Amino acid sequence: MTRWFNVAGPCRRELHYMLPASARLPEVPQLVAQQSYFVLHAPRQTGKTTAMLALAQELSAQGRYLATLVSVEAGAPFSDDVDAAEQAILGSWQSAARSRLPADQQPPLWPAAPAGSRIREALRAWAAAADRPLVLFLDEIDALQNAALISVLRQLRDGYTDRPTGAPWSLALIGLRDVRDYKVASGGSERLQTASPFNIKVESLTLRNFTETEVATLYAQHTADTGQAFTPDAVARAFGLTQGQPWLVNALARQAVEVIAPDPAIPIDATCIEAAKTRLIQRQDTHLDSLAERLREPRVRAIIEPMLAGQALGNLAPDDLRFVQDLGLVQPDPEGGLQIANPIYQEVIPQVLAATTIASLPRIAPTWLTPDGRLDVPRLLTAFLAFWREHAEALLGSAPYAEVAPHLVLMAFLHRVANGGGTITREYAIGRDRMDLLLTYGPDRVALELKVWAPRRVDPLARGLSQLDGYLARLGLATGWLIIFDRRPGQPPIAERTTTEPAITPGGRQVLVIRA
Repeated sequence: MTRWFNVAGPCRRELHYMLPASARLPEVPQLVAQQSYFVLHAPRQTGKTTAMLALAQELSAQGRYLATLVSVEAGAPFSDDVDAAEQAILGSWQSAARSRLPADQQPPLWPAAPAGSRIREALRAWAAAADRPLVLFLDEIDALQNAALISVLRQLRDGYTDRPTGAPWSLALIGLRDVRDYKVASGGSERLQTASPFNIKVESLTLRNFTETEVATLYAQHTADTGQAFTPDAVARAFGLTQGQPWLVNALARQAVEVIAPDPAIPIDATCIEAAKTRLIQRQDTHLDSLAERLREPRVRAIIEPMLAGQALGNLAPDDLRFVQDLGLVQPDPEGGLQIANPIYQEVIPQVLAATTIASLPRIAPTWLTPDGRLDVPRLLTAFLAFWREHAEALLGSAPYAEVAPHLVLMAFLHRVANGGGTITREYAIGRDRMDLLLTYGPDRVALELKVWAPRRVDPLARGLSQLDGYLARLGLATGWLIIFDRRPGQPPIAERTTTEPAITPGGRQVLVIRA
């Protein structure tokens, strides 16, 4: 049976294209050999569960350990009821063991124990009954919160000194976050802020993304199964768009081979990958849709909001920065500072943030199109100015990030324009002091440089013209728009202060300055 690119749940070798887990977690075998308790944290759908299932199978197959993966997610509904959480967790462990371990390696019946000690006593009994050292990978650990989480962590710590016959030989906590970021209602904080309930951890690992070579290897499995080739340009484009994020790598390929080019005789080229990217963004699948939840978190907003505006970060705790990096939303910029983790997220994040504003837009007639469907840029300008003067004041309040509300309202308008057959490409990063937008509609392109005139700052016109000049040079365009959002207090209403004027960039390009 032909395998396929998996975008839901753990991968299985007989069903899905997948890469060996050991290459992405080379430290784990040594940690297990050293009887270590450790943490593996990485963003959702990066392959944590798949990797640890595979590693458990590999360790067991060597004959030295009894290794398996179980989840504590069943206890999530009972965050403040330790008794109910423990019973739910232990029931799910029995069920998982039945499906993953041979009959002669099943855990014993869990011993009777009072609430708050059931996990500890169950692990003691399991380790004692196993004919080999027990290695346990606990998945979804940060699905637990509050009393249930603290109780489980303390019971694991309590058994640590009784290894290997009275507790697992080696154990890993697997989740989205490192220990200090586990959610717990304590002392007015929403985070544990310490590793003390699990201060026995030796390492805190994360799961890296695929390399470009690994993307090529994964895609080559499809070629071997079906004969449908991925061109080198397609692999390079897929890696460039995803930066190796595993779910995105698989989702792009799935769209390409099942929707864009389902005929195996048609090779997958860079154009197919680009079309797959557009479909992926438009579909807002679960993985991308879950970004919206993350973007509402205050610690995430504290980083993403200034990034959208191109501003420097304020007084940010190092743990908060690590947290947003651990979520896979941002990564260090090679030129300094931070950038969004990959170009697909870079497009999705503003679109998600502008979603409410997009839904709030009034009906706008597409007066910016010529009779033959081309983009009429002067008419586009007229339509935008009319829209901005009439609706911006009301719509600014619907944007979730107040500091970049004008950016989001503008992007909502451009989304309406692009929805008829165009695309919007966005560029932004910490410290760039601007956002760049490129509206592409068929053969026509309009480049926009967005600047903010903040309180107690000088007019950004001169710097904006220089930045727009560089952006246009990189795009090979002769003209563009510089939009300056005036955020100083005491300004006239938007309808009165919105103006346009021609200007010349330092490179001699004729551009339009829009003050809004």
